[in-house]
Amino acid sequence: MSTISDQHYIDKILQGETNAFAILVNRYKNMIFTLALKMVKNREEAEEVAQDTFIKIYNSLSKFKGDSKFSTWIYKIAYNTCLDRLKKNKKEDNNISINEFSAHLIKTMDDALSALEDKERKQTIQNCLNLLPGDESFLLTLFYFEDQSLEEIGKVMNISANNAKVKLFRSRQKLAVILRKQLEPETIQFYEGER
Repeated sequence: MSTISDQHYIDKILQGETNAFAILVNRYKNMIFTLALKMVKNREEAEEVAQDTFIKIYNSLSKFKGDSKFSTWIYKIAYNTCLDRLKKNKKEDNNISINEFSAHLIKTMDDALSALEDKERKQTIQNCLNLLPGDESFLLTLFYFEDQSLEEIGKVMNISANNAKVKLFRSRQKLAVILRKQLEPETIQFYEGER
């Protein structure tokens, strides 16, 4: 990724150099598509959401004041665009029962994940994230793959950092339950045996 800042291109676009927008699109299109797919759970819809998101970003660029990171600002637009699409579709997500949770389980999950190769770990998390409701999958994607802080996640999802922390904890608990079923049982047992 180029080291030239997003703001440099935003300024160019606002000054009339509209072709500079292609650079921002290239920079963020994969992430926006990934986040959209996590929410709407359908490739075609996710592509449409990503397109809608970039149209909104383009039309609202002058409103970006730089009081948050540009990535945080556009993830927020993507999140809201996904919510609009879901409202339109009114699809019900499968909820996973949350009865086997504990902080110990999350610790075990994190230990087991760190034992996997990095690429394998990412793929495992991605596969399991797809089984979670959209907003939780979106939140965890920002946390695991984009290294967004709780404050940034709060801004994206329009909730307080504290609320983001609670949501993140619950989502990680759900993810832990799913991962527990997906990961090699002996990997989990190995780490539980060390406790």
